[in-house]
Amino acid sequence: MDEDNRISFLRQYELSIEKTDRFSKDEITPILMGLYGEVGSIMATSKKFYREKKAYAGHRIAVEEEFGDAFWYLSALCRRLDINIEDIFRDLADDKLGDKKTSNALESKSTVSKELDAALIDLGCAVTELLKAKENEGLLKNEVLNVACLYGFALRLTGLEFRKVVEDNLIKTLGRFSEPDLRKLEDFDAAFPKDEQLPRHFEIHITQRKSGLSYLKWNGVFIGDPLTDNISKPDGYRFHDVFHMAHAAVLHWSPTLRALIKQKRKSDPTTDRDQDGGRAIVVEEGLTAWLFSYAQGLDNFEGHDGVSFDVLKTIQKFVQGYEVERCPLKLWENAILQGYAVFRELKKNNGGIVVGNRDLRTLEYRPIGESNES
Repeated sequence: MDEDNRISFLRQYELSIEKTDRFSKDEITPILMGLYGEVGSIMATSKKFYREKKAYAGHRIAVEEEFGDAFWYLSALCRRLDINIEDIFRDLADDKLGDKKTSNALESKSTVSKELDAALIDLGCAVTELLKAKENEGLLKNEVLNVACLYGFALRLTGLEFRKVVEDNLIKTLGRFSEPDLRKLEDFDAAFPKDEQLPRHFEIHITQRKSGLSYLKWNGVFIGDPLTDNISKPDGYRFHDVFHMAHAAVLHWSPTLRALIKQKRKSDPTTDRDQDGGRAIVVEEGLTAWLFSYAQGLDNFEGHDGVSFDVLKTIQKFVQGYEVERCPLKLWENAILQGYAVFRELKKNNGGIVVGNRDLRTLEYRPIGESNES
């Protein structure tokens, strides 16, 4: 293989990933600490990979992800030290140990686990030396080369493919931190008849009566069932349908809202069953309830301009197998923050009008008068 072709994916990674580096270019310590943490995560997940086998669900994906996250910090460190990342990972980029056949062979050898133990300990020690050398740039550069070598050795022992680790990290990181291009985002029901599509623009009135029940009205017609908070300490959950509206407007996905407005994609029985059916609705409702409980400790995201990466990754696992899993994490973050901004207004005013625009992927609040009593 031509050398330029062999390492071009590293060059592409470096060019693309730099925009996700939010740290100051003269900051070394946060990068070193981040790398130290990620190597610790590699050690934990790699051991589960070998010791727990099938009992550790998603072990291979988890190990790949942790190696990818560590590589992000190595890349960031190399940029700050003017080290060419293609040079120090040249051998690993050309390595063939990550193919399926070799991976299976490695997993079958009991000796690998012991070798991996030693390799991970060496890697952890090397990163510790990085922290000690942070004030000496010359020494730091030498230690980075040592860490890169040990990182590559540990990766080989897991049987994972370096290129896949790098490219998956690029996809994940860009999806988390880069504002998505609306023109390139997928519209899940664009190929279906208009009466089976989520509306491009919608205005749904949410009113609360003296009984405490909240009602939804769309195009002058009541939809769904009246709701209360169904909890001893009122928390506003009676307005939680706004989150389904946020999913519909921003993500172009909401089996729950489709059911409420009776616009399921019935022309395709498979889509109707697998994407718009009862299980999909339960998944969305469960996700919404879980996130709502989490948000209570954060004042319903008031004053927040972001959502925890761990939360977004949990959401990604929640929706595996459904079309919405193809949405970038940044889009999920947008949907959550917009949904909770409107929710706070609904709660404060005991109702209002929720305005969704699928073309712009936005959700907004509009009042319906001084009193929303019906």
